[in-house]
Amino acid sequence: MAEPRALVQPRAEAVLAAVGDHPGGRELLELARGGGEVSLVGGATRDLLLGRAPRELDVVVAADAALLAGELAARIGGASAAVTVHERFRTAVVEWDGGRVDVAERRAEDYRQPGALPEVRPGSVDDDLRRRDFTVNAIAVVLGGPRRGELHATEHALADLAAGQLRVLHERSFVDDPTRLLRLARYGSRLGFEPEPHTAELARDALAGDVLATVSQARIGAELRLTLTEPDPVAALAALGDLGALAALDPRLRLDGELARRALAMLPEDGRPEVLLLAVALLPLSLDARRDGASEISSLLDGLEFTAAEREAVLRTAVLAPPLVERLRDADRPSRLRDAAAATTVEGVALAGALAGERPPYGAAEAAHEWLRRWRHVRLAITGDDLLAAGVPAGPEIGRLLAATLSRRLDGELADGRDAELAAALEARA
Repeated sequence: MAEPRALVQPRAEAVLAAVGDHPGGRELLELARGGGEVSLVGGATRDLLLGRAPRELDVVVAADAALLAGELAARIGGASAAVTVHERFRTAVVEWDGGRVDVAERRAEDYRQPGALPEVRPGSVDDDLRRRDFTVNAIAVVLGGPRRGELHATEHALADLAAGQLRVLHERSFVDDPTRLLRLARYGSRLGFEPEPHTAELARDALAGDVLATVSQARIGAELRLTLTEPDPVAALAALGDLGALAALDPRLRLDGELARRALAMLPEDGRPEVLLLAVALLPLSLDARRDGASEISSLLDGLEFTAAEREAVLRTAVLAPPLVERLRDADRPSRLRDAAAATTVEGVALAGALAGERPPYGAAEAAHEWLRRWRHVRLAITGDDLLAAGVPAGPEIGRLLAATLSRRLDGELADGRDAELAAALEARA
């Protein structure tokens, strides 16, 4: 492999100017002026060279990432900026309400076995660029000192950036770190880049060799979470499917992009797109009548180290949405809509409406739309305390009376106001 090359180009000056406009960038440039080689690297450099806004800034230093991170945090906001240090990987993260900066020491990496976390040691600029996943992420710009504005790039990096293609840096890239397969799909979707032909061949060979089985499910789960937070998560998940990475987790996993977009369009602002999209991808498991879909979904998400709350939300969405379609069609009044939707999630109702394959104002899709946008927000003016004050003893009866009153409120059978609701609740006691 050819040596990475150092270039001084006008475009590096544009990167430096853009860094100052990014959260934490002005403080970072001030620190870099004080001496010591600090370089912007990775996705941040790539995005700024493309004229895009990076999600966060990534920098490398010759030594002591924790020291730079602490100084940066102090300049940004003192106690409001938190620093997390990962000594094993010689990295530190500065996070605050307005942004994030990742700091790493220049290092070289060795993979003792496929899929294992790398062994790291101090390295040169060249070593640090060579350890990265794709050439377009192996570009660095020096932020301060006598070499300020100097741009370093591996072979093919700038040409690949201009051509819009993703190329790995060596033949064993996907074998050493199989999570790069998921990043290939994720970056390709976000940037609109295509894999370079040989890289595409290496990816196919790696998947055929089941390399994802060599990496921990927790790391795959972390990459899947990142995929779900992409600007266009449907396209990102579809790219994983097209690559074959979803099928590598379970042969039945697939994403129906049209269904996903219909469901997202129905999801209200307080819904969780990541829960909904994961449920859409897992839908084939829940619909497999030959297997215990709920148990398999739970086991898969548990292996990927999703939290118990995340597993529960996805499970209730994927498993309960299909049978909800008919119940929504049969709901002839708002109170029955509430009864139908009670067992699942907001995301489950949106998915059921999308599964109906209709558009409002027809059938189950209309019912789902009306529940999500209108009826689920109806609340009683009275509470259990009002019933207790009226002489209803504490116990399950309180909940039953409130539910019965809410049904009448939803169905337009009560006049507005607390008095009408309290009278209806006490009447339901009889």
